[in-house]
Amino acid sequence: MDRERSKDVIRCEQRGSRTMGCSSTMRKSMTGCVMTMALLCAAGVEAQEVVPDTVTESKVLQEIVVSAPKVLHKSDMDLYIPSADAKALSKNGMQLLQNLKIPSVTVNEVLGTVSSLGSAVEIRINGRVASVEQMKTLSPDDIKRVEWIENPGLKYKGANAVINLIVRNPGLGGSFMVQAMPALNTPWGQGSASVKLNNGRSQWGLDLTGKVTDVDVYREYYETFTYPDGSHLTRNESPLGGKAKESNAKATLSYSYIKPDTTVIYASLSGFKNFSSGEDYRGLLTLSDGTDKVGVRDKDSSHGLTPRASLYVEQHLAKNRILAIDAGTSFYRGFAGHHHSENGAESGDMITEVDTRIRDRNYSYAIEANYTEQWRRSRLTAGVSYNGSSNQSTYENLGGEKYHQNQNNVYLFGEYMHRIGKVTLTGGLGAQYSSFKLRESGLGNHSWNLRPRLTLSYRPGNASRWYLAFYSWQVSPTLSETNSVAQQIDAFQWQIGNPQLHTYNNYRIDAQYSYSGDRISGTVGVNYLFSPKSIAPFYEWQDERLVSSFENSRGRKWFSAYISPDINLIPGWLNLSGYIRYGLTNTKGMGYNITKYNWSGEVTAMAYHWGFNLIVQYNHNATTLIGERETWGEKVSLAMLAYNWQKWQFGAGMLCPFNKYDQGSRLLNHYNTNEKHMRLDLASMPFIQISYNLQWGRQKRGVDKRVNADTSVEQSKAGSR
Repeated sequence: MDRERSKDVIRCEQRGSRTMGCSSTMRKSMTGCVMTMALLCAAGVEAQEVVPDTVTESKVLQEIVVSAPKVLHKSDMDLYIPSADAKALSKNGMQLLQNLKIPSVTVNEVLGTVSSLGSAVEIRINGRVASVEQMKTLSPDDIKRVEWIENPGLKYKGANAVINLIVRNPGLGGSFMVQAMPALNTPWGQGSASVKLNNGRSQWGLDLTGKVTDVDVYREYYETFTYPDGSHLTRNESPLGGKAKESNAKATLSYSYIKPDTTVIYASLSGFKNFSSGEDYRGLLTLSDGTDKVGVRDKDSSHGLTPRASLYVEQHLAKNRILAIDAGTSFYRGFAGHHHSENGAESGDMITEVDTRIRDRNYSYAIEANYTEQWRRSRLTAGVSYNGSSNQSTYENLGGEKYHQNQNNVYLFGEYMHRIGKVTLTGGLGAQYSSFKLRESGLGNHSWNLRPRLTLSYRPGNASRWYLAFYSWQVSPTLSETNSVAQQIDAFQWQIGNPQLHTYNNYRIDAQYSYSGDRISGTVGVNYLFSPKSIAPFYEWQDERLVSSFENSRGRKWFSAYISPDINLIPGWLNLSGYIRYGLTNTKGMGYNITKYNWSGEVTAMAYHWGFNLIVQYNHNATTLIGERETWGEKVSLAMLAYNWQKWQFGAGMLCPFNKYDQGSRLLNHYNTNEKHMRLDLASMPFIQISYNLQWGRQKRGVDKRVNADTSVEQSKAGSR
């Protein structure tokens, strides 16, 4: 059974980086390099002067940096200065990020993803959390530098890695950007438009994004049920067709006021509309007991509206002392449904029909404050945040019964960084209070948990760096995992949440070595993660029903080792990068002890010259094991050629030119062993891209937002296969 929370755990598992360049060369010898595995990353193009701004000026940070013309290596991040060539090849912020070729970062503009070693990367714009869609609305000329934070501190709340795009200083002017990317052989496409107007210290912005997906899919599925008496029943589903839909749009209106080094105010209103999303499969079941074949339909769907509002204030109290406060709220009103029906293939008689319909009215509200003080060789950061939610779910299939859940989280942290010569030490402690309660039953739980973090970084020279870290974070149970309403999935299976679940801890150790050279760079590293009471599903027979619920299991362990090379094969012409990773996972729970290993990796080749940019990419995402369910990641390939002409960019490409799209999972439970493959007919999918970028005057810098209140709102999920 797929789990809503798995992405929250997995995104924190897979870290790593490789170091590579974008706008100049670093003159360093590789004599005595420890990396016997040939760390193959490169640096190319040309040097450019770094113009200080109010955020990065060295006299403000009071920090000595190891610098090359294209990359500045700081104690807690790498700063990438985009070259004129990289900007010329790009028409938006996402394209520029790809053309910078930051080590271990994989950018897929077609799928709209940014990842590092297979895990999602948190995107920020001038310090505030942003989406990939918002990054696409940035003009490359406005991006002054990109901060790559591969080992985020406590204030980032467990983010796997962070990319922070810093845009230009305040000025007068405006910009208009528009981009469209439609497919040629299937109903699929995405687009965006952005307008920004500046007046003195103020800036108004309007951003629009949208996506349409309505593609043919099919599912291959088999399952074997083992009854308590030891008898078996196998059902094999042959695909007859299906559809996958995802159509949405978002509008954001923002206002900012900046008085440099004194006051910053930022306010935004946004609305996200999910018009339709879900999957609809049709198939034919063959049963091992010899009974007649059964026609099956399995459909999941959702739609809804999510408006958000936020207000941010930053005040510089004194030299190198900053207080920042962020508050926000969001509201979700939507629908989630699951329909499953089985009927005789010949007779047409209905055998089983399941129709779950849930309507949500969910609120979320949050406030966060951070204080930062810097000295010549040290920095102190402290903060406190609160976020809460109130969720109401109405089950239409149960006669309109309503269920309510309240959640509250408080987080406090303090972190101190100090540099001693070539060594940087960071230590901090966070504390999190989590609680949830179901109004109707009065059931719920609450807990306090600590988040220690210790890191050591040693940089013997400009080109190499050693890093060691220990840290922890917590994962709270989701709305679906704690909802005690019984939901039927199909003729055999039911799902019910567990309101007695506890928030659980994750403890992790990272060790890595990175090297950045003239033509060759890269990173090798290892990771170890231990989650003593991770949440996972369990299964048991109750009469004639196989019921799945959730438990705080006996633990989950994960180990990985990786190498991430990068080669600048022909400077200014051809670059090759990628990674390969070995992962080993062990899970223990009610009646199982499973160990699995897997390999994952990615390779990207970029050729660029005379205004052309050719990208060829293949990505094999890692397989994950949560409880008894093994889920393998996407296998995606991409080829795209783009050409820049004045304010225009024209491109054409193909998604999955080298492979068939396949995503699925396998359940290894004693009572239910099943395997599912979801395949899309969009492979191979040709597409075109057209972009236009018009600017006038000097562009105003976006707000440097140092804290971000988390106002994400949960949604119900109808139980499904």
